[in-house]
Amino acid sequence: MRTTIIPAQITTVEDKIAGSLNMTQILIMMFPVLWTALVYILLFPSMKLTSFKLVLIIFATATSGILALRIKDKIVAEWLGVLLKYRFRPKYYLFNKNNLTNRMLDIPELPVEQITVRKSVKKISKSQNIDLDIFDQVKLEHLINSGKVALHYQLSKK
Repeated sequence: MRTTIIPAQITTVEDKIAGSLNMTQILIMMFPVLWTALVYILLFPSMKLTSFKLVLIIFATATSGILALRIKDKIVAEWLGVLLKYRFRPKYYLFNKNNLTNRMLDIPELPVEQITVRKSVKKISKSQNIDLDIFDQVKLEHLINSGKVALHYQLSKK
């Protein structure tokens, strides 16, 4: 299969739509038209031109006109994007040296404790069934689940 190398200056050419305007500039300059229609229709008094509507329209038109200008073959909106990315980048990079990846750990071996089993000679008394209301049962369950009380079940040998 035959391949052809495309020169870099051909792939970086911007598409010009109208005169020296590219698609981004045209979209930026279309924004004031839509903004004017929304302001004129939605703000009170509807369908009438007032001074505060005129101020909003002029502000949007001036802003989009400035953003559509070219400086050094780049649109001002692109320059603004670069500056905002620079401004909001992270400024501090944290490195955790306590990461365990690819590290040899020196964990000391603890001595094994000797466990002796003793027989207990405690007499088990039979408990009586106590009827508790639901409030006391809930309190008892919370007490058991809190970990403040040690609970030990002992089964009979029968």
